[in-house]
This record gives sequence, C-alpha cells and structure tokens, in this order.
Amino acid sequence: MGLRMKKTGLVLEGGAMRGMYTAGVLDVFLEHDITFDGVIGVSMGAITGCSYISGQKGRTIRYNKKYCKDKRYMSFYSLVTTGDLVGNEFCYHTLPEQLDVYDNEAFKQSKTEFYVTCTDVETGEAEYIKINDMVEEIDYLRASASMPYVSRIVEIGGMKLLDGGCSDSIPVRTFTEMGYEKNVVILTRPAEYRKKPENKKLVRLFYKKYPEFTKTLERRAEVYNKTIEEIRQLEQQGKVFVIRPEKPLEIGRMSHDAEKIERAYERGRADGFACLQKLKDWLEADEVCRKGSD
Repeated sequence: MGLRMKKTGLVLEGGAMRGMYTAGVLDVFLEHDITFDGVIGVSMGAITGCSYISGQKGRTIRYNKKYCKDKRYMSFYSLVTTGDLVGNEFCYHTLPEQLDVYDNEAFKQSKTEFYVTCTDVETGEAEYIKINDMVEEIDYLRASASMPYVSRIVEIGGMKLLDGGCSDSIPVRTFTEMGYEKNVVILTRPAEYRKKPENKKLVRLFYKKYPEFTKTLERRAEVYNKTIEEIRQLEQQGKVFVIRPEKPLEIGRMSHDAEKIERAYERGRADGFACLQKLKDWLEADEVCRKGSD
C-alpha cells in the first residue's frame, strides 16, 4: 500500500508593497506550473495570492507599477476623502472590474482552495475565511488588507474585520491544523527580522471601543516573533519550505516609486528561480516515497 499523499499549502505573509517580492516568486511558480492544494494569504499576501490562483502572471506587478501614484489607489487623499488609505472603490472594483480585469472564472475553476486571514475587532481573534467567488466575496479580501489606523472597519458576514496581520501574520500553524501538512511559506522580511511592540497609547486611542482588539494589537509583536521562531524550527526539521529575502527589501510599505516596486519584484523572481529545483525536490519527496512503496 502506498503512503498517503500530504496536502500541500502555500502561506503568504503580508507587508503592503513588500508584497511585490511575493508577486515575483509567484510568477516564477506560474511559469513552472508549481501549484498547491491550498493557499492562505494575509493582507497583501492575499492580494498577490488571488492573481496566482487565477493564473494571471504579471498582473500584480503590472497594475501596481501603473497605478502606484494614482491618488485613488493608496494615498493621503484617499484616507482623508474616504477614510481608507487604500481606496475601496478604485482598488476593489474599478481596477479589477475595468482597468486590469481579474479572471474570476479561472479562479472559480481552480482546484486550489483559497483562504484569507482577517481579524475580528470584537473578539480580537483571527478569522480564516475560504473564498469561492472573488467578485461576490471581495470584501473579505479587502478586510484582510485593511490596515489598522488607516482603514475603516469592514462589516461583513456578521463580523467587524480588519487586517489579518494584526492577529496572525503567518498562519502556518493554522493551515497545518486545517489539513495542509506540507507548506511553503513566503515571507517578506529577512530571517533576522523581529517586530517591535506597538505603541500602546496609540492602540488604545484608536480602538478603545474594542478592548479585545487592543489586547491583540499589543501582543502583535510577541506573537509575530514567536511565529518566526516556530517557522525557523520547522524549516530546520524539513517540515516547511521557506522563501524569504536575504536582506531587507529597499521599499517602504506605502511606496509610490515604480522603480523600487520593480526591484522588489525582481528580487522575488531571482529568489524564486534560485530555489526552484530544491523546491520541486521537496514537494515531490512524498510522491517518490509513495511510488517506491507501491
């Protein structure tokens, strides 16, 4: 009897414009037909992940370079006029429906399951939401990427949601518990990075109506750094495959510089190519064991 094949998962960290690194890696995956049983993304990781599942190579870098300086996209103007730093109508409707059309049919036909991570501000807990239709359920994607302090709370599905990175920036443990036993993790920070604590006064000023959420934000750095250590141990044990930049990406979270966006993307492509054979061998290891046991 052959060994049971492990379900493969792809876990995508956020990081706003650092996500262009992830977009570069994912385009290499598309070029070499590397697929997974499931993908879970957080914030910008969810945004890059959905174009990967629809098979639209180059889409993420294309529209980010083209519209990064558009005041409707991500700007102080948008924050003042709409309450969201990242414009809801432009980014989640005008852009994917008219300007750089998202292939929702390809997404729905994909065999890969797609989850986004959000944070419920009333409970302070992470919510892992499976998306089946990127048009009908676009607000879950928006919620996952709605950064605290500069975004309105997204009310959907009976919940009040914000950025998944507030509660679970890299949900590799959760994805494993959900049945994805063999996970590839794409990070947007180098191995030595550790998050610094939030400003507690700022947290309590903004979210005093949501005490559980304030606790979550105050613990955010501790939880993140613990997760990074867990991932390091899993990587050493060969239980996860990690792709991350060797050095800090030379791009800010809110960058409007098309050249820096391109460079971050190319860093991702280079690292994707560099680890390609090793990744294929790692993903195929269970299949080799199974064939040898049949």
